[in-house]
Amino acid sequence: MTDPVSQGPEEIPPALVEERSGWSVVWLIPIVAVVVGGWLAYRAIMEKGPEITIVFESAAGLEAGKTKVKYKDVEVGEVTDVRFNEDLSKVLVTAELQPSMRDHLREGTRFWVVTARLAAGQVSGLSTLLSGAYIAMDPTGTGRPQRSFVGLNKPPVITGRTPGTRYRLEAESLGSIEAGSPVYYRKIRVGQVESYELREDGSGIVFGIFIRAPYDRLVHENTRFWNASGIEVSLNAEGFRLRTESLVSMLIGGIAFDTPENLERSGPAKPGTLFRLYSSREETTRPEYQRKERYLIYFTDSVRGLKVGAPVLIRGIEVGKVVDVKFEFDVDTLDFRVPVLIEIEPDRVQLTGSGDKGPGRAFDEELVAGGLRAQLSTGNLLTGQLLIELEMHPEVPPGKLRVEHGYKVIPSIPGEIDRFKQGLLGVLQKIQRLPLDQIAENLNATLAGTNRIANSPELLQALEHLNATLAETQTVANDLSTKTLPRLEAVLQEAHRTLNDLGGLVRSDSPLYQELMVMVKELSASARSIRMMSSYLEQHPEALLKGKRP
Repeated sequence: MTDPVSQGPEEIPPALVEERSGWSVVWLIPIVAVVVGGWLAYRAIMEKGPEITIVFESAAGLEAGKTKVKYKDVEVGEVTDVRFNEDLSKVLVTAELQPSMRDHLREGTRFWVVTARLAAGQVSGLSTLLSGAYIAMDPTGTGRPQRSFVGLNKPPVITGRTPGTRYRLEAESLGSIEAGSPVYYRKIRVGQVESYELREDGSGIVFGIFIRAPYDRLVHENTRFWNASGIEVSLNAEGFRLRTESLVSMLIGGIAFDTPENLERSGPAKPGTLFRLYSSREETTRPEYQRKERYLIYFTDSVRGLKVGAPVLIRGIEVGKVVDVKFEFDVDTLDFRVPVLIEIEPDRVQLTGSGDKGPGRAFDEELVAGGLRAQLSTGNLLTGQLLIELEMHPEVPPGKLRVEHGYKVIPSIPGEIDRFKQGLLGVLQKIQRLPLDQIAENLNATLAGTNRIANSPELLQALEHLNATLAETQTVANDLSTKTLPRLEAVLQEAHRTLNDLGGLVRSDSPLYQELMVMVKELSASARSIRMMSSYLEQHPEALLKGKRP
């Protein structure tokens, strides 16, 4: 029997290694899984829309997961996140848009929050009262692709895809015009005011306007724009005139434009052309002159009512305006004076004659020496506004043109108001010289005498006699009416009948008339016989003694 401890380990047979050709089917499963996962990831990336960031001043009405992004009231995205920036001054809104909007996210694309709004006479966003606020989008097809935008504080007046042209207007003040105010052409609404901003130097306002096609072709290089807000009222020699574009322009302001008939229409204006905005339609018809000259006038009388911009007239024709009005005190003479700076447009005056004189210092000296003077005149009796009139006054002493502070000085004479005051003062001085106390004493004495006469017994007795006389006169008048007049009427009727009878006697066929005619003939024959006898006696006076010779 063999001892088990002494037995050695059992020998293991060597492994047989064989090389296999090709690949295993086991690897097919992970490869398919990777391909499917990659395709699903690609589909997820492609189906997911672009993500953008919009910066707003506030997030009023915006909620992540609820607020929609719309274009033309069609939903194109949704807000996914609302947060602050680092300094908490802005609100960053993250939104995911549909893939179809990817190519429309460019530099000119605009976003704004739509809520219920009343502006420029229009009501918008009423649907948000029920559905809530949303972000509106105005895409554009120009510019570089962009994913970060700055939201607008107000909705744009005109969207980028509306056909038309944009222009700019400059004015001294804003007036009643605001974004959204209408633009009119012959009372047809053809555009709107998009924006306005203050110039960098603060000298005025620049408006941005949009004119819709095809009305933009009516804007030429010499087209005039004017403020059509409110009501334009004028009272002149032609009568009373009231003009307004529409009720909307009266309430929210507006702008109108046209090309004056006295100007030839130039070529179409280019987009972005800067035009001047006139204060009224009447101002657009005034000719503009480039050459201007300034003069200084000193007034010693009151200039109350004289404002900057007041007209300067020559024979009723406006040739300039007041530029500045100041106030000075002369410490040497202890007197006040008011220097007024005026601006004249010499081209407004057409020169005639064969001479070669023209505007210049020598010409101005001749005018002043010939009697050119400035005086204040009332321009409006209701408002008390003053204007300056330049007229020739040959009766005044000759003057001399001088220069002060770099300006030629035109002498002045008292105005209409000052002359009226002087005349009134003269009348008052004459009244003061009258013996008013003596006149008052005499008047009092006269009134006392009149009072004594009015209350005297004699006057009362005379009035009683007069009353009795009037009563008797009334009695006589009554008797005349009731008794005398009927008798007089009967006498007149009898006289009328007598005249009728006499008329019958003197008719040509009456016997009396025939007898009268025979008597007249006999008298005529007797008169001829007497004349013949008288003539014979004058020739033969001896016939009275001797008789008529045969």
